[in-house]
Amino acid sequence: MVKEKSANFIIFGGSGDLAHRKLYPSLFRLYKAGYLKDHFAVIGTARRPWSDDYFRETIVASLKEYFTDDEKIMSEFAKHFFYQSHDVNDSAHYIALKNLAAKLNDQFEAENNRVYYMAIAPKFFGVVAEHINSEGLKTKDGYNRLVIEKPFGRDLDSACELNGNIAKAFPEDDIYRIDHYLGKEMIQDIPNIRANNPKFEEALNNKYVSNIQVTLAESLGVEDRGGYYETSGVLRDMIQNHIMQIVGAIASDDPAAKRAKDIHKNKTDLFASLKNLTPEQVDTNFVRGQYDIDESGTEKAYRQEDNVAEDSEIETYTAGKIEFDTERWDGVPFYVRSGKRMPNKASRIDIVFNDKVAELGINANTVVTLLIERTNNQSILINGVNYAESAQDFIKFPEEAEFTTGREAYASLIIDILSGNRVHFTLWDELRSTWKYIDSIRERWDSQKADFPNYMSGTMGPDASEMLLERDGNSWIWD
Repeated sequence: MVKEKSANFIIFGGSGDLAHRKLYPSLFRLYKAGYLKDHFAVIGTARRPWSDDYFRETIVASLKEYFTDDEKIMSEFAKHFFYQSHDVNDSAHYIALKNLAAKLNDQFEAENNRVYYMAIAPKFFGVVAEHINSEGLKTKDGYNRLVIEKPFGRDLDSACELNGNIAKAFPEDDIYRIDHYLGKEMIQDIPNIRANNPKFEEALNNKYVSNIQVTLAESLGVEDRGGYYETSGVLRDMIQNHIMQIVGAIASDDPAAKRAKDIHKNKTDLFASLKNLTPEQVDTNFVRGQYDIDESGTEKAYRQEDNVAEDSEIETYTAGKIEFDTERWDGVPFYVRSGKRMPNKASRIDIVFNDKVAELGINANTVVTLLIERTNNQSILINGVNYAESAQDFIKFPEEAEFTTGREAYASLIIDILSGNRVHFTLWDELRSTWKYIDSIRERWDSQKADFPNYMSGTMGPDASEMLLERDGNSWIWD
């Protein structure tokens, strides 16, 4: 049964694209499902001098792009939204924000619960958190939860500085670092799949697993994000956060653990065991690429995109071999890759078993594929066939969770925030280890000139990506 939540959301960057494209539609899903009803309010803040009425008009306009509901319900939803023009550096604006939040808390009986959502550039995270604390926006009777979007730093040093600034104002237990892949249904169900399929779980170790592959492929190019990508690249944008968290879901110990504290300890221990890379190992174990025009010449090369340097050495494709120094995974390569302008969009985990797995009654060399994005309404494949139609029955998908919003990633994560469930968020200790690992790759690449562009749009990436696996006697399952 759905239980209504009470909260006052303060969204910094409330006029922006992220808020209108992701947050407001997700809040509307929760409103329709009954998680949000009478006892919530949303304050959008940004520099633009908008009125409450205009702000609400922009929200309804955004909702119409995603929903076909009657405009009346959208307008009723939008009545819970208020706007305040805001300068992140002006203390007086935080005092005005505090007064508005207190007024709305009484009006909507929000139980003094506050969610501070940073839908702004990371460079402002610290100053906003500091002012929330110093100007007394926090309530004493309810909860105060700070939500942060990626990128959380661009290397270990900047991440440490950013975390230090935020930690002065909010304890770690009140910080929710969003990684929307952790809100996806399959990623959230991996612990249940492992815990409810004993034979599958028993096979997840270096005795029976040949290799594990994680692919996040996109068919689109950078579109209008060229300026951002020039400061990021796929290594920072996809590998350091999304892919590492996916690897954490499939490789952590004790999937039956229920408490967030225990689950995060398992992930922290796993990431702390990442095998360090020498510069020479970076050359051997990691591949970078940048897309060129396609065969027909209709798709631009990355260097032709808006806000991209003509001689840019930023990668739009990365593949690599990750290894862990643990008893469970010693000797098992985790092959990861993510790229733009690949033939199709795909998000998947391929677990390749060896011939010894026959000891467990599983066919030798079986491949289990977990589809992060369902394909043809399929979620798990065994040797390329839907698990329910496979001749092998050692794995099944758990019962659908009761979630009437359809478990859209952001909606699911917002429910977790309102419930105080930190399982599907990233902790600082995890980030520190993954940034240290990624920095060793980035530093090596920055010391060398790249041979770009080195793969054609619409292809599977640079040839070196195939050679990465062939060197170990393996091959990509999705090709």
